[in-house]
Amino acid sequence: MEFENKKIVITGAAGIFGRWIAAYFAREGAHLCLSDKRQDALEKTVDDLGLDRSKVLLHTTELTSEESMLDLVDLVRREWKAPDALINNAGIYTRYNLMTMEFSDWDLVFDVNLKAPFILTREMAKLMIAEGRKGSIINISSGAARGMNRESVPYCTSKTSIERLSKGFALELAESGIRVNVVEPGFAAGSEVSLLTEEYVENMLKRIPLGRQSGPEDAPAAIAYLCSDKASFITGAVLSVDGGNSIGTFQRSQPASGAR
Repeated sequence: MEFENKKIVITGAAGIFGRWIAAYFAREGAHLCLSDKRQDALEKTVDDLGLDRSKVLLHTTELTSEESMLDLVDLVRREWKAPDALINNAGIYTRYNLMTMEFSDWDLVFDVNLKAPFILTREMAKLMIAEGRKGSIINISSGAARGMNRESVPYCTSKTSIERLSKGFALELAESGIRVNVVEPGFAAGSEVSLLTEEYVENMLKRIPLGRQSGPEDAPAAIAYLCSDKASFITGAVLSVDGGNSIGTFQRSQPASGAR
C-alpha cells in the first residue's frame, strides 16, 4: 500500500491502459481522479473495477479543448489542492496516408498526444509547486517514438515529441523536486478508440520477442515504480515495457543457415 491516500490523476482512464493503471493504483490505496471524454465509459470503469467512489473523482475531459483541461485542473485544485502524480495516458493512434491526410487529421493527433500533456503537465505542476508537493509526472509514449511506421507518421512523430517534451520538463521542474518520466507500454489490442484489424494484431504479436502482448500488470507496475520513492533519483528517463518489441524484430527473413 505504498500509495495509500496519494492523489493520482489519470487521463484516458476508460481506455485499456487507463483501466489497468486505475486498477493498480486503487489496489495500492490511492485516491484517483479519472479523466476521459466518455462519461458513460468512466462510470462503467468505476463499476467494473469495483472502485470506492468516496476515493474517486471523475471528469469528462475533451483534450482538444484548453477550457476543458483547465476545468479538470480546477477540479483537482478544489478537491485535493494538488496531485501527487499525473499520468498523461490518453492518446490516439490513427493511420493516415501522407497524400490524403487532412490538416485536421494532423491537428487532432498532436492536440491529444502532445498539446494536452503539455498543458496538463504545466498546470498540474503549478499546483504541486504551490503546495510544496514533490510530485511525479508520467507521460505515456510508445516504441513508435524510435521507429517510423508507414501510414502512422503523425502518431510516430507525436510520440517522439512527447519524449523530448518530457526531458525538457524534467530539467525545468527538477528544482521544484518534481520528476518527469516516460513509459513506453507494449502492444495491447482492445482499444475502443483506436480500432485495429485482426490482421494487424496478428502481425504485431508475431514481432514481440517475449511472445505475448502487454498484460494488466506490466505497464502499471512500471508506472508505479517511477512514481514511488524507490525512483526518487530518476527523472527524464524512458522505460520500455514492451516485451523487447522496440529493440527490433526477432523474425527471421530467411531460414537459419547451417553450421559453418
